[in-house]
Amino acid sequence: MSIGRPLQFDPEQVLDAAMQVFWASGYDATSLQDLLQAMRLSKSSFYQAFGSKQQLFERCLQRYREQTAQTLMARLDALGSGRRFIAELLESAVDEARSEQKPRGCLVMNTANEFAQRDPEVATWVQKGVNRFKGIFETAVRRSQEQGEIPPERDPETLALYLVSSMSGIKTLVKAGLDDESAERIVGVILSALD
Repeated sequence: MSIGRPLQFDPEQVLDAAMQVFWASGYDATSLQDLLQAMRLSKSSFYQAFGSKQQLFERCLQRYREQTAQTLMARLDALGSGRRFIAELLESAVDEARSEQKPRGCLVMNTANEFAQRDPEVATWVQKGVNRFKGIFETAVRRSQEQGEIPPERDPETLALYLVSSMSGIKTLVKAGLDDESAERIVGVILSALD
């Protein structure tokens, strides 16, 4: 029985390359040719390894979600302060507004905006991402409450959802051209709502 030819590429590396293309252009605007070029794969290798563009996209979303979550949790643990983590994360959206590079937003939220409502399967993928990020914000809120930085009577889950929606909103506005001073003011309002 034949087991097929071994993979001649690093699956993690090609997934990262595909993720960058989807993140920059979105699902619909990304062609198979764009992906093959970025991943440096032949069409046959692509289909053998990933099945279809949609299956690849699902794997890219999963990878983005897990990489982002790991980075965020490591940062939260390194900072110690939940409130400082929240402020720093919101400030990162302001930094995008100051950057010379074109802002890309969040791949999960970009996907929600692009077509989650027209495809129930994609909506499920997006919901998993939202829940993962909500969980991290909820951990930060609870830690802040333990540290006396956020009042203990505030509901951590509601605040976490508020922070996910606020972060998504700022990133979307920055993609639409919001200037850094306006973004900074919005961050101030969001943080004041935690008191």
